[in-house]
Amino acid sequence: MDLEKGPREEPGGEGRLAVALRMPVRIVVLVLVVPVRMVWDALVVAGRFLGDRVFRPVGRALLWVGRAVLVWPFVALWRWVLVPLWRWVLVPLGVALRWLGTVLVVVPAAALYRWVLTPLGHAAVWFCARVLTPLGRGLFVVPAVWLYRWVLTPVGHALLWCGRGLAWLGSLLVTGIGTALYRTVRVLVVLPVYAVWRRLLAPVGRALAVVAREVGAAFGHAWRIAGYISLAVGRALAVFFRWTLVEPARWVYRTVLTPVGHAVRDAVLRPVAEAARSVGRVTRDALRSVRVTARQVRRDVRRALGMPAGPAGIGRRERRPAGR
Repeated sequence: MDLEKGPREEPGGEGRLAVALRMPVRIVVLVLVVPVRMVWDALVVAGRFLGDRVFRPVGRALLWVGRAVLVWPFVALWRWVLVPLWRWVLVPLGVALRWLGTVLVVVPAAALYRWVLTPLGHAAVWFCARVLTPLGRGLFVVPAVWLYRWVLTPVGHALLWCGRGLAWLGSLLVTGIGTALYRTVRVLVVLPVYAVWRRLLAPVGRALAVVAREVGAAFGHAWRIAGYISLAVGRALAVFFRWTLVEPARWVYRTVLTPVGHAVRDAVLRPVAEAARSVGRVTRDALRSVRVTARQVRRDVRRALGMPAGPAGIGRRERRPAGR
């Protein structure tokens, strides 16, 4: 892995500065980043283990509990209480209220509008059209038109001419003042700031950009190298734990626990299971015989008392145990 690889630059101040900074910065950053990367990889592995083995089962359990406590009661309340209440109580009540409102409000309001308000409105429109409109036109419209034409229009034209002259004079003054301010600001502020930017800030900024670029590239290389180192350490630890814990535990399970379990299964569990199955079969046969005997006794008692007993029903009852 070559730490000297990087973008080729033209010979100059920036290129010499980058070459001088590249190797020391990358070495220092690598020393600082390797522990951070190893801790980060360990945290990632621990987080994945906790997420798969702890948080996900706990989340599923909490989800089930939340459904049982919050969702299912409300679903049952909605299905068995609110829906029947709405369907059998509120809907008929709404229909009755709508009919009552129609009878008590809508019909009287329609009659009032049709037989009272409509004639009054027509009368008011006729009065306005025949009386108030000619009167208002003779008293207000003609004098207003005369006043607008012979008084307000000449005064407005005079004021407009004066406003245009004042606007031209103000624009002339603003232009002169703006030109003077522009020249003053340019000489006193813009040119000195531009000189400082070109002679001082721009070279310093380029140098800082080179340093920042090299530091960023160093962090990238160091993070990748630390990843390889962390992977190698993780594999070594996995091999160590495998040969110190997993393989001995597997050997104990295979050579000790498995034969012992097979012996216990063959010597104890299987005979106990066979005995339990035999006892179950004997118990079922005994219960079946008792049921058949009880049915026979009940049939004989019915015959002795002269009670009718359907042969089909008796035959069906007698055949049912045999068919089980």
